[in-house]
Amino acid sequence: MGTISVSNLGKAYKQYPTRWSRLLEWLDFRKQPKHNLKWVLQDINFNVQPGESVGIMGVNGSGKSTLLKMITGTTQPTSGSVHITGRVAALLELGMGFHPDFTGRQNVIMSAQLMGIGAEEILDLLPEIESFAEIGDYLDQPVRIYSSGMQVRLAFSVATALRPDILIVDEALSVGDAYFQAKCFQKIAQFKEAGTTLLLVSHSAGDVVKHCDRALLIKDGRIAIDSSSRIVSNMYLDLLFGGKKVDSSNLNALSKEEKILADSREDVFHTRVGYRKEEHRWGAGGASIIDFHIRSGGQDYPSKIEDNDTVDFYYKVHFQQDFSSVVPGILVKTLEGIFLYGTNSFIASKSSDLISVKAGDSKIFKFSMPMKLNEGHYLVSFGISSGDSAEDLTPLDRRYDSVIIYIARKLQFWGLMDLGADFHCNDSIQVPEIR
Repeated sequence: MGTISVSNLGKAYKQYPTRWSRLLEWLDFRKQPKHNLKWVLQDINFNVQPGESVGIMGVNGSGKSTLLKMITGTTQPTSGSVHITGRVAALLELGMGFHPDFTGRQNVIMSAQLMGIGAEEILDLLPEIESFAEIGDYLDQPVRIYSSGMQVRLAFSVATALRPDILIVDEALSVGDAYFQAKCFQKIAQFKEAGTTLLLVSHSAGDVVKHCDRALLIKDGRIAIDSSSRIVSNMYLDLLFGGKKVDSSNLNALSKEEKILADSREDVFHTRVGYRKEEHRWGAGGASIIDFHIRSGGQDYPSKIEDNDTVDFYYKVHFQQDFSSVVPGILVKTLEGIFLYGTNSFIASKSSDLISVKAGDSKIFKFSMPMKLNEGHYLVSFGISSGDSAEDLTPLDRRYDSVIIYIARKLQFWGLMDLGADFHCNDSIQVPEIR
């Protein structure tokens, strides 16, 4: 059974003020340091029990990969210690240990030997490795011509050819396709049932919640929290996409929708949780979108939205000019920019009533909808236009990709949109005649 014990672990790198400082340090017989220490990780303490599954989360540069390298022994710590019992299989950097000029088969044999597997056992395992990787004739081609997905297929197949006591995976599966990811996590689940200890680094909150009993959140080189995977994933999403927190006690005391958003003409849009500074803002002017609010499942600015929950999107617009007709709108896209759904007040309300405004007015608009999407992150855009919806609209202010939301789903499907298919299986089903 595999266990991991990390005590007071720290890693620092030397930083020299000039390129000559390192040489001067070597030549100095007094051995006075000419460098400063840059600590990447400090005071890391945690234990992983046999058969336990632990996730590690944190923003890019927080030290997650460095921590795994110290645990696996590929990088030596500056302070502290790591104690491991049991055989370890690690899938760290993509293609780590593979020689690009050797074939996949040759790399499999060399990697297996480095894992301590005997020559005869390697030959016995080769058919299973080949079958699981599913890269066909490429197995006998140089690794340098492999795609990133093919490399991770082969690397995972080798690392899991024999059930390890401890399996360590560092985000490598994220480059694989959905079909292979499902195969990998199915195998991981089988290993967990058999008693394998799992250490998983992932940016996917869904994967951590689904596959890990508990999780660690690393922030600024230290463990910020060690708790259940659900609590840690929520904190991670808040850390990644959060902004300035709202006063929820004040919000709960408000009875009118108009007072949910800031009662001022100040643009506070960028201070809200979920705001993306990478937004694309454009329009002819005359109106400004200055605030937004999201509510779902009884929570304000939820770090995740459960599938089938109705989501209320509010946003506030201040008008600098008179308009006889304005049309608010909303748009939902994937992270890759694919348009999933867009609507406006004319379409959503099925009404031809005009919304007229005067200069100095501030209005709040609300769209409510069930987010019937697959698990993942999505971008929300808000817009306000003037004119006739049946003819031409003039964009006044559009804040594209300005908000990011996370949809959680217990039972996933294939694709992006949930079309709500129904299914029947019965001998009495009547098939319409084709005339």
